Amino acid sequence: MASRCSRAWIRVSGLLLGLACPSRGAVAQQLGPIPGPGRDTVPEPKNPYAGDATAIREGRRLFNWYNCSGCHGDHAGGGMGPSLRDTTWVYGATAARIYHSIAEGRTKGMPSWGTKLPADQIWKLVAYIQSLRTPKEPDKP
Repeated sequence: MASRCSRAWIRVSGLLLGLACPSRGAVAQQLGPIPGPGRDTVPEPKNPYAGDATAIREGRRLFNWYNCSGCHGDHAGGGMGPSLRDTTWVYGATAARIYHSIAEGRTKGMPSWGTKLPADQIWKLVAYIQSLRTPKEPDKP
């Protein structure tokens, strides 16, 4: 005897899931990613201030002015917030990902600054953060 169940398809976090028999409470089965460019294949915007010594110094000033140092430490070595001087980055260390961390915030404490800071100031903060541990770092610890 043939089953009267039909397959239903849903999208969850970029994956296509098939529900074998949704009317009978069947478990979802992952079928694979949805075709097309993924989040990591989309070109990321470049920092217009990358490598600009004046912008990096301004980023350092903004880092203290907006009290980023209150959580991340005076020279971004960590405190209540994570160190920005190490090489382990949960959300990625590219300019665009650091920008999004500042603008949109992150769980467990990083507030969203995108509605409070202009984009050029966020990019200068990114330039400063990316200068850490390099010869271009202003005011080394």
